Amino acid sequence: MNGITSSTALWYASRATGVVSLLLLSIVMILGILVNRQGRLPGLPRFGATMLHRSVSLLSVAFVAIHVSTAIADPFVTIGITAAIVPFTSAYQPFWLGLGAVSLDVMIALIITSLARAHIGRRAWRAVHWLAYAAWPVAFAHGIGSSTDLRHGGLFELAIGCALAVGAAAVWRVSHAIGAPARPGRAVHALDTAAINRGPGRTSRDTHPPLMKAGR
Repeated sequence: MNGITSSTALWYASRATGVVSLLLLSIVMILGILVNRQGRLPGLPRFGATMLHRSVSLLSVAFVAIHVSTAIADPFVTIGITAAIVPFTSAYQPFWLGLGAVSLDVMIALIITSLARAHIGRRAWRAVHWLAYAAWPVAFAHGIGSSTDLRHGGLFELAIGCALAVGAAAVWRVSHAIGAPARPGRAVHALDTAAINRGPGRTSRDTHPPLMKAGR
């Protein structure tokens, strides 16, 4: 590979893994929106959709870890471990790298709470995991602001495609949530639907077989 030396390999690795991380995080976000709404995906059982979401999440974490590690080790810029974790403390592009640190901190919080889910309770776990919806736009802004590669050409189109896909999934979920019956009224809605299906003059006894009497 002409033009790539040992000193520039880290720079290319950091850029490449950053792009892949953005793509994977976008897929994680879309899967999270769809699975949380329906509980499953077309062609997959419930556990299959959950496993797919979890597997892509772990893969994205791996690429983010490589992205951060290579960025810190890159000799062309000075990004310490502290700047990668503590937001807005970097001497190099403090704002854009600060957004990346915020997104990284949210991911770390998600991993820790997932590992300690049995000890902190489901309510606390869900409260922290709502931050994942805020972490994606922060990571997206970090990628656009800190990387000139994502501002033009094919990579820019890829970034815009990720944003449009996530936005479409969010709009779909909100529209279905608005059209769905309110939670307290779902039981009434189900009863009304059953009554309509039975038709006039019929009761629940007409649609269900009678219980067998004891001894018969």
